[in-house]
Order: sequence, then C-alpha cells, then structure tokens
Amino acid sequence: MNTSTRHTVLFGVLGLALVLALLTNISLGQVAIPMKEVFKSLTGNPTTKTTWDYIILNYRLPKAITALWVGMGLSISGLLMQTLFRNPLAGPYVLGLSSGSSLGVAFVVMGAGVAPVFVSQFLLSSYGIIMASCLGSLLVLLLIILVSHRLRDTLSILIVGLMFSSFAGAIVNVLTYFSSAEQLQKYTFWSMGSIGNLSWQNTTVLGGCILIGLLLSLISIKPLDALLLGENYAKSMGLNLKKTRYIIIIATSILAGSITAFAGPIAFVGLAVPHLAKLLFQTSAHKTLFWATLLIGAIIMLACDTVSQMPGMDFTLPINAITSIVGAPVVIWLLVKKKSIR
Repeated sequence: MNTSTRHTVLFGVLGLALVLALLTNISLGQVAIPMKEVFKSLTGNPTTKTTWDYIILNYRLPKAITALWVGMGLSISGLLMQTLFRNPLAGPYVLGLSSGSSLGVAFVVMGAGVAPVFVSQFLLSSYGIIMASCLGSLLVLLLIILVSHRLRDTLSILIVGLMFSSFAGAIVNVLTYFSSAEQLQKYTFWSMGSIGNLSWQNTTVLGGCILIGLLLSLISIKPLDALLLGENYAKSMGLNLKKTRYIIIIATSILAGSITAFAGPIAFVGLAVPHLAKLLFQTSAHKTLFWATLLIGAIIMLACDTVSQMPGMDFTLPINAITSIVGAPVVIWLLVKKKSIR
C-alpha cells in the first residue's frame, strides 16, 4: 500500500471514528439515550420521549460541538507552536496566553469584592469571567507581538513567553494567598476546565473564533513546511519570516485564547495530538498533518468528555483531569513503541 492510499484509508477511518465518537458522546450521560434515538433527533425527527429531544438539543449537542471546537483548536495551535519553535514540548499555552487568561480571571474572582455590588455581580457572572479571560489573553498577545517586533530570534520569543507565564503565575499566587475559601473554590473550578456550561450563543461565538484561527492556520501551511528546514533556509526561499511569525502567533492566540476564555485551561490535547498525528501518518508535511491533527483532536476531546460524564453516575469529573489521565499514558506508549520499532 503506497503512502497516498494509506493516508486516504486513515482519513476514512478517522472520519468514521469522529462520527461514532460524536454519537456516543451525545448518547451517554446521567440519562442514557439509545444511539438510534440520538440519530433521529439530529436528523430532525422526534424521539420516543420528548425529554430526550430537550436533553439532546439543549444540553448535549452544544456540549459536543464545544468539545469539537476545543479539540480542533488546541490541537492545531499546538502543531503551530511545535513547528514555529521546532520544539516537541511546545504547546498552545507556551506563549503565556493561558497564564494571561488565568490572571484576568483571578483578578475578577478574587478582587471583585472591592468593587460596587452591581459591578461585582457582573464581573462574577459567566460573561464577566469570559471577558476577563479574553482581556488577560489579549494583553499577553499584545506584549508578545511587541516583543517579537524587536527580537529576530524565534527562540527568544519562546523564552519571553515562558517569562510572561511565570510572572502571571506569581501574581495569581499572591492573589490566592489573600483570598477567601469561597473565592479560591470558584477560581479552582474554573481552572479545572468545563465545556458543559455554554449556551448555543456562546458556542456560536467560540466557533466563529475557532474558524478564524483555523483559516489563518490554513494559509500558513506552506510557510510551516519551510520552517521545518530552519529559518535561514526559509529566508533563502523568499519567506517573509516576520510576517509568517505574526500570522502564526495571532492564529495560536485566537485559538488558545478563545478556548481558555470559554472553557478554561485544558491540558494535554494541544501538546500530544500533533505527536499522535505524526506517529499515525508518518509524515511531516503540514498539508496532511493539519487535517489529521484536526480530526484526532476532535475525537480525543469527545472521548475524554464522554469519560468525564461518568455514564450512569450523578456527577461529572473535571475535563482537565481526564484529558491528562487518559491521554498521557497513550502518548508515552506510542513513543516507546516507536522507539522499540527503530
């Protein structure tokens, strides 16, 4: 089987796995709904029980779509960062965007008490927390763009991003020290990540942000291939390195920043999925890796959300914990297997 045929088969399998993961995610939960009924509801036909229609269309479907957006966005942003910095340990939050969002949320959750009551109530609402997260991420993005304009070395930008992350984390620790137990609990719940509390309106806004980020990523495919050979080689091919760097940073910021704002910081997915795509497709061509990473990220996020729902139980586990518990051992196994084959 040649490479092209193999990739076609793999994409077909991933497509079927994505559909199955989506239907399974919507089917399972505290109330089990037969997959046949889920399919009927999604195709516009009434289910046997009207309550099933309500659960599917008003709760589980927007949650499943959010999982799709989150999985796709984090995976692609991780691929962009690993290629830009030529570092397999780089992830979507390596520029400090997550820390900026966390700092914005920490200021709101732990400092809203000093504001007037009506202001405090808005800031502590879901919209206030989303706004604070967006502003924190945007501030870090502006600082990164400002710094990248003055630095020619891409590695230096990576170091600056890590410093921003450490600085924001230190301020969050100081705020945590002076916060009450109730404030700490609220901030901790946000930091665990959640994709089940978004309305259709929020899901649509998040989807718009993700599509913009993915479009910017798509137009960066050829420059990303050139960057694999080194910055000097890319320049010799006529690549505008500064412009490419800006586009990649902005695309990552839109993807990772919007996801953190709406769903909280979610670990593992952006770091591990690009490696899984490379191991599965055995290629470094971004024309293939882009779509492979997109599909695998969506499948893994849906699977992790299905596990977090604890089918048949009355509680839901934090999605952040599940992505790491489920995913990290799989990646370690794949890397060890790859090494043993060599």
